[in-house]
Amino acid sequence: MSCYVIDPVKLSQDLMRCASVTPLEAGTLAVLEVALVPLGFNCRRITFEGHNSPAVENMIATYGEAGPHFAFAGHVDVVPVGDAKAWTKDPFGSVIENGILYGRGASDMKTGIAAFVAAAARLLAEYKPQGRISLLITCDEEGPSVNGTAPLLELLDKEGMKFDACVVGEPCSYEKFGDMAKTGRRGSLHGYITVKGKQGHVAYPERADNPVPKLMKLLTVLDAYVIDEGMQDFQPSNLEVVTVDVGNTVMNVIPAKATAKFNVRFNALHSAESLAEKLRGVCDSAGVDYDIEFKIGAQPFLTKPGPLSASLVKAVQEVTGEIPKLSTTGGTSDARFISKYCPVVEFGVLGTTAHQVDEHIAVEQIELLTQTYHRLMHNWFGGHG
Repeated sequence: MSCYVIDPVKLSQDLMRCASVTPLEAGTLAVLEVALVPLGFNCRRITFEGHNSPAVENMIATYGEAGPHFAFAGHVDVVPVGDAKAWTKDPFGSVIENGILYGRGASDMKTGIAAFVAAAARLLAEYKPQGRISLLITCDEEGPSVNGTAPLLELLDKEGMKFDACVVGEPCSYEKFGDMAKTGRRGSLHGYITVKGKQGHVAYPERADNPVPKLMKLLTVLDAYVIDEGMQDFQPSNLEVVTVDVGNTVMNVIPAKATAKFNVRFNALHSAESLAEKLRGVCDSAGVDYDIEFKIGAQPFLTKPGPLSASLVKAVQEVTGEIPKLSTTGGTSDARFISKYCPVVEFGVLGTTAHQVDEHIAVEQIELLTQTYHRLMHNWFGGHG
C-alpha cells in the first residue's frame, strides 16, 4: 500500500501552468510522472506522427500487472487562449481567488486528470486492488485527434493490453456538479456542397448562370428534411448549415460557383455511411446539379447499462446525493475511440466555461470529483475483486 498523498488542487495548478496548447504537452507529462511514479505506476511515453498532422506525444501509465483493468482517459492539451488581453487572469497562471481556480484547462480538462491521480493515490493508500489501473493521456484531443488516443489504443491492443472499463474525465456536469454523465455520443458527419455556374456581368444575366439560387434551393431542401424523430437514449439527429460562400468581392459579377458546408450530429439509427447516402437522395430531389463530399467526424456509440455505469451512479450519489442523468448529448470526445475496446463513460466537473475567456472552476468541484473517482474505483473493484 502507498501512503503517498496528492493534493488534486495543487496538481491541477501545476498542470495548468504548462502552456500545452494542442499538440504540445509542454511539460504536463513530466508533472504527471512526478505524481504517478511514487504511487507505483509505470509511465511510458509514445509519440505518433503522420496523417498530415503534427507529431503528438502521449502517455500510458499503469499500476498492477494482472486482473480486471480500470482505465481513466484524458487530454492535457488545451485550446488557444484567443485574445489574451480579454482575460482578467493569466491564462496559464492558475490563480485561485475566492475559491475559484482560473486558467485554461480549469474546466476542460486538466482538473479531471488531477482528480483521477489524487483518487488513485487515496485508493492505494487504503488497499491494493486486485487488478490494474491505467491512465491514457493524449495531447491531441482538441486538435485533429489522429495521433493521440486512437493509435495509442490500437498499439496497446496489438501488444495485448486489454481494458475492462474506462472513464473519460470530460466536463460533463451541466448545471451543477454530478447532475449528468455521458454514456454515449452522437456521430458527426461533415458535408461539402459545390454548385457550379457561369461567371458573368449582373447586367447581362442571360449570358451567365448564377449558382447562388440553385445552392439556396439545395440548402432549403436539406434544412427542411427531418432525418429522424430520435430514439431511446438519443435525441433526434440534426443538420446545421455552417458556411455559405461564393468568394465574391464585388457587386456587378455573377459568381462562377457557390459552396456550402454543413454538419450533422446523428444518433445510432444511422451510420455515417448510411446517412450520407440518405442526404445524397435529399439533394437529388432538389433537381439541381451539384457536387458533394462527406467526411466522417465520428460514429455514434452507446455504453449499455452495466457495472461501470452502476458504479459511477452509486459513487456520485454517495458523494453528492445526486443521481446523474445518463446522457448522449453534446459534442464528440475521445470516448468514441475507446468505445471500440471497452465500456466507457464520461464524467467530470461543470463544462460551463470550457474554451471561454477566463475559464474557471470552483475549487470545491475538484475535491468532489476526486472523491467521486475514488468511490467509483472502490465500487468497481469491489465487484471485480
